[in-house]
Amino acid sequence: MSIIQDVLLFLANNIFQEVAILIGVITLIGLWVQKKPVRDVVAGTLRAAIGIYVLFAGVDLFVEQLASFQEVVASAVGAQPPAAARTLGDFLAQQGGTVALVIATAFILHLLLVLFLRTRYVYLTGHLMFWISVVAVASLVEMFGALPQGTLVVSGAIIVALYWTIQPLFIAPLMRKVIGSDNWGYGHTSSAACAIAALIAPAFGSQEEHGTERLELPKWLGFFKDVNVSTALIIAIIMLIAMIFASPDVLAEQAAQYSEDLSPWVWGFVAAFRFAAGIAILLYGVRMFLGEIVPAFQGISEKVIPNSRPALDVPTVFPFATTAVMIGFVSSTIVFLILMGIFAAIGWFVLVPPMIMLFFPGGGAGVFGNRFGGWRGAVIGGAVNGIFLAFGQAIFWGLLSQSAPELATLADPDWYLLSGVIMLINQPFAALDPAVGIWIVTAIIIVLAGIWLWYLKRSVSMPEEELADEPLSASQAESEGNTEKEEEESSL
Repeated sequence: MSIIQDVLLFLANNIFQEVAILIGVITLIGLWVQKKPVRDVVAGTLRAAIGIYVLFAGVDLFVEQLASFQEVVASAVGAQPPAAARTLGDFLAQQGGTVALVIATAFILHLLLVLFLRTRYVYLTGHLMFWISVVAVASLVEMFGALPQGTLVVSGAIIVALYWTIQPLFIAPLMRKVIGSDNWGYGHTSSAACAIAALIAPAFGSQEEHGTERLELPKWLGFFKDVNVSTALIIAIIMLIAMIFASPDVLAEQAAQYSEDLSPWVWGFVAAFRFAAGIAILLYGVRMFLGEIVPAFQGISEKVIPNSRPALDVPTVFPFATTAVMIGFVSSTIVFLILMGIFAAIGWFVLVPPMIMLFFPGGGAGVFGNRFGGWRGAVIGGAVNGIFLAFGQAIFWGLLSQSAPELATLADPDWYLLSGVIMLINQPFAALDPAVGIWIVTAIIIVLAGIWLWYLKRSVSMPEEELADEPLSASQAESEGNTEKEEEESSL
């Protein structure tokens, strides 16, 4: 038994939590089963892995600026995180091994579900494999206490495997509309906000009339069509406004982390430019690894798991509507800050602006909202994410107080929903022995997930006409853009 546990821990720590290695292994297997030449297998595997590291280099660059931005905004609005009796570090120190075993066990179960139930999408967003497993284990510990590790692993793995299986499947019809193909699925814990945005956006506009990439701006504002320029300007404006109200000590501290000799006001512009540079690097990395994983996965789809597709991270939708990403982020941030003020005024809860969660899920929801409602839909998508994060943080800080309350400030929308489902189902059985209650809750989740899967399998189809007249895929759009550029250059 210890050998199996050691193997599972090795896979969790060295494969599933190292996204580049995971994507590289998947690419290697896909190219190998297609019997590609050795040079193509090696080159494709390395390009896919390097593409992930390029993506993460961009993420690290602008997340560093978001962290500083968060400190400045928190200072400007006077927000201080509530005190916690337990920390996430304490929780992981006790349950970190359990979380790792849940990741590895859940992925095996997930692959079996995809293979035998033909649910199509293989969840490959490595870092969220870790976090959603943390959320599941924390919710189970909160409800049932410190049960034996084996009990927590089996129950947690079943719940997580079902989530990984259902999440990309239920949003698949909307995802196909966004990317104009079924080359990959959407594997991200912002799916609830994205789906809601896509469903309500048509009431406010249409992509044909209001699409962000079709906006007609005055000539003197034409530079806003360049996502790098618009990103830098928007972030600089927001940063400078926040800096006006922030503590000088906080500004000096944040600026000194970059350069002790730099004026905080100059640093504000530098942070905005570095943020924009990080986005540019991220988009390049996305295109690089998609160019390898998508064709390589055809081998897995044909030889290993029939008709399957990879479910990938939220940045893979960013190239389809880069302006909508920024609109979603800004809208999400504004709505969150408004709710932060309201909550503080009524004495409910002191929210902490989670800038990373406002950006990634907010940007993703903006892209989905834009596809179905234009720029107005992108605004709605960001607003939905802001509402999720504000109410989720206020509600779940207390609900997770005995396990890891900090998860409430780090969460994406789906985290709250998964944790809420576990807690809600447990309510009628709260008086039972926890060793019994956990299995009743797990069984009910299996039944409910089975019903949902049955419904999705019957309703989620992919007729060819559904993809007609859709947006170009990322590679197609890039190819067409290069062709247009070459034509322009030749005409000159």
